[in-house]
Amino acid sequence: MASETVANSPTEYLPLYAQVKVLLVKRIGSGSWKPGQMLPSENELALEYNVSQGTVRKALISLETDRMIVRRQGVGTFVARHSRDNALYQFFRMVNLDDRRLIPTSVVLSQRAQRATRDQAAQLAVSHATPLHAIVRIRSFNGEPAIFERIYVPVPLMPNLKVETNAEMGDEMYVIYQERFGISIVRAVERLGAVAATAEEAKRLGLKAGAPLLEISRVATDVSGRPVELRISRCNTDRTKYAAEVL
Repeated sequence: MASETVANSPTEYLPLYAQVKVLLVKRIGSGSWKPGQMLPSENELALEYNVSQGTVRKALISLETDRMIVRRQGVGTFVARHSRDNALYQFFRMVNLDDRRLIPTSVVLSQRAQRATRDQAAQLAVSHATPLHAIVRIRSFNGEPAIFERIYVPVPLMPNLKVETNAEMGDEMYVIYQERFGISIVRAVERLGAVAATAEEAKRLGLKAGAPLLEISRVATDVSGRPVELRISRCNTDRTKYAAEVL
């Protein structure tokens, strides 16, 4: 099947390389190119879209900056594949008090289905009362519980999403989304706030009810910009802190 070309793209107002990028993102998001699959060469893409090789290269550089692709010198360009390590490196912001990177372990406490509240529906861009997978887990550092986390994923996006409970998770959620459902997370927007620990959170984290926690509310989106996951992380910062690099 022939791909959409720049000439009939509805993005003429964008710079030419950005128009090409939009079309490449569309193909990745549709699953035409799978995670780990090698893309056609710059020359092949230039011929396909009737643009210069330099324009294609600039579009690919932008995609690489967005971590949608991986370019391997002398080998080729590949659709990015999540691994446990790179998912943590890209999206996990908690460090210890000396700014050293922390690697969490995770245990799922429960998984159930629930209807989206109005706030959850708004953040996930779904209708009110859309069924959601609701996952509750604890994340620990060196065996010490530190984060109480609730994860919400629209059931229509991943009808058969299932994670094992009461056992340490081997994969990050984003790896599961990509490998089982072909959904790649490329962007996350986080909002921070101070909250008081509920009785359940305090019990799980070994704190007193009402103890101060850092709340991180995150909406993660896929390559097409579609919200995929709402994650509420409530963190004990006695021995950790949040660190983000602003470019």
